[in-house]
Amino acid sequence: MVNTTIDNQAEFIQKNWEKFIENIETYITGERQTLLKNMYEQYSERIITLPASHKESYHNAFPGGYVDHVNRVVEGALGQYKLWESLGANMKEFTLEELIFSAINHDLGKIGDENNISYLPQENQWRRDNLGEKYMYNTKLAFASVPDRGLYLLQKHDIKYSFNEMIAIQTHDGLYDQSNEKYLKTFLPEQKPRNSIPYILHFADMMASRIEFENEWLTNFESKNNSSSKPQTQSKKNSIPTKSKALNTIKSENLKSMLNNI
Repeated sequence: MVNTTIDNQAEFIQKNWEKFIENIETYITGERQTLLKNMYEQYSERIITLPASHKESYHNAFPGGYVDHVNRVVEGALGQYKLWESLGANMKEFTLEELIFSAINHDLGKIGDENNISYLPQENQWRRDNLGEKYMYNTKLAFASVPDRGLYLLQKHDIKYSFNEMIAIQTHDGLYDQSNEKYLKTFLPEQKPRNSIPYILHFADMMASRIEFENEWLTNFESKNNSSSKPQTQSKKNSIPTKSKALNTIKSENLKSMLNNI
C-alpha cells in the first residue's frame, strides 16, 4: 500500500470493499449474485482486513491486501479479455461472467474455513524483522490448497460453478503450482484446455501480483538502499480523506471498531 498513512487506511479498505461488492453486482447474474454477496457479507469482517499473503516480499501483506489484490485481478482479467479478443482468440467457448466469477473467487481459499481465519499476526518478532513475515498461518486450519478450499467454500454456500470456472480457479497459479501440470503441461491436443480462461486468469493474477510486489516491497527496498531518495508524500489536494470520515460510511459497529484500531 504505497503512500498510505494510518489515517487513510480505513478509507482505502472501505473503498476497495465497495468496489469488490460492485464487481459482483456488475458481472455476476441471477441467484449466484445473491448467494455470492451473502457469502462474502457473512465473512466481511474477516475478509475486509485480510492480507493477500503472509510475507511482505510476496505481495499485499497488509490489512486489506486481499480485497485490493482481487479487485486488481478482476481489472486485469477484463483488460486481458479485450487484448485476447483483439488478437483473434476464440472467445465463444466461455463467457465474460465465467471469467470474472473465476477472478473474484480465485483466492477465496485464503480466507480460511467457516470457523478459522487463515492468517494471524506474526508473534515472532525476529521473523517479522528478518524475514518480513507480517503474518503466520493459523495452525487450527486443516491443510488444503487455496483453490481446493475456495471451491469447497463455494459449494458449501450452494454457489454453483461451471466446469470452465472450476478449471480456471484450480489452475490460476499456472505452472508455479506443479499440480497444474496435468492440465497445462501436456503435449496431446485433446488434453489441453478447451478455452483460454485458465491462461487469461493466470496472466491477470501474475500481473497483479507483480505490480503489488513493485509497489510494496521493491519500492521500499530501493528507497532503503538509495540514500539520495526522498520519501514520497501526497499533496493536500490529492490526499485521501481521513479515517474518521471513512468510518462514518461503515454500518457494522464491529467492523468500524476493527478499522478504527488499524
